[in-house]
Amino acid sequence: MTDDVLISTNGPIGHISLNRPKALHALTLAMCHAMSAGLTAWAKDDAVKAVIIDHNEGRGFCAGGDIAFLRDSALNDGGMGGRKFFHDEYQLNYQMFTYSKPIVAFMDGITMGGGVGISQPAKFRVATENTRFAMPETGIGLFPDVGGGWYLSRIGRRIGQFLALTGARLDGAECLWTGLATHYVPDEMLEDLKARIHDHPDRIAGILSEPVGTPPKARIEANADRIARHFASDRYEDILSSLEAAAEAGDDWAMKERDTLGTKSPQTCKVALRQLATSAALTDFADNMRMEYRIASRVLTRPDFAEGVRAVISDKTNDPKWDPATPEEVTGELLDAIFAPLPADEEWKPLN
Repeated sequence: MTDDVLISTNGPIGHISLNRPKALHALTLAMCHAMSAGLTAWAKDDAVKAVIIDHNEGRGFCAGGDIAFLRDSALNDGGMGGRKFFHDEYQLNYQMFTYSKPIVAFMDGITMGGGVGISQPAKFRVATENTRFAMPETGIGLFPDVGGGWYLSRIGRRIGQFLALTGARLDGAECLWTGLATHYVPDEMLEDLKARIHDHPDRIAGILSEPVGTPPKARIEANADRIARHFASDRYEDILSSLEAAAEAGDDWAMKERDTLGTKSPQTCKVALRQLATSAALTDFADNMRMEYRIASRVLTRPDFAEGVRAVISDKTNDPKWDPATPEEVTGELLDAIFAPLPADEEWKPLN
C-alpha cells in the first residue's frame, strides 16, 4: 500500500515498522490505512500471537502526523482533507486501543503527536535512552489529540495538564516514571528482545523486565510538587497567575514555564484544559475520540493552526500572531462552539 510503513508477518509476530526517516516517520493517511489493514488481518489469524510496532531506521519513532498536509487542507479545501485524515487516524488509534492481541510499541526515539497515538494504546510501551516524548500541539494552534486527552488526564498530579500546555519533552526514564512507558530498556538490547519475543510471544512481560537494572532517575520527579501546585486549576488564567506570582518571587522554574506558555496559542491551551477535564470523567475511549474529532474539525480551520504551522514549522520565525491573542479573549462561548456535537452524519464513530 505504501513503502512508508513496512508490514510483515514473522511467524507468531505481526510487525509494523515505520519507514519514513526523512520525516521522522510522521504518519500519512496511507500509512494509517496500511497499519490498520495489517492489524485487521492479524486479528483474524490465529497463528499471530502479538504485534510489534517500531521504526526501520533514523532517530525518530514517530514525530507526529502530516502537518504540511493538514495546513494545506485548512487553507485550500476548507479542512475536508484534514478531517478525513483525523477521522481515519483516530480509527487506527481506537483499533489499537481495543485490539485483542498484545501490541509492543518500541518508543526508541522521538515520540510526539501521532507517535503518541500509536504507542500509548499498546499493552507494552518500551522506552529507551533515546526516547523523547511530547505532545507539543499547543505551540502550533492544535491540541493533544490522538487520544491525548485520555492518556494525559490519567497520569495524576496534574502532570498531564503540564505536558499538554507546555509541550515539555520527557526522556525515557521520565516516561517510565509517569506510566507513559511500561518498560525501560537500553537501545542496544532491543534487537535481542524482539528476537526473544518472537520465540516466546507468551512471555512478553517477563522478557521486557529481565534485562533492566535501575533506570536513570526521572528528572521531572524533582518538579512534581511545583507542577501539582501551579497547574492545579482547570482555568488557564489561574495557572498563569500562579506561575507569575512565583516568578516574581524569584522562582526560576516558574519563570521558565510562564515564558513557555507565553509562546503557546491561548485558544488551544484552553481547549486542552477542557479536553483533559472532560476525558478524565469518561469511561469509554470511543467517547473520547468522538470528542477529539469534534475539536479537531473546528480547530483545524480556525486561524491559529495555519498561523502556528507557518511560524513554527514552515517559516521558522517563531512569531505566531494568535487569534484570539490573549487568554481572556478566548470566551466560554468559543470553547462551547469548538466542543459542540457535529451534525449526526459527521460524528466520529468506531468502524470495528
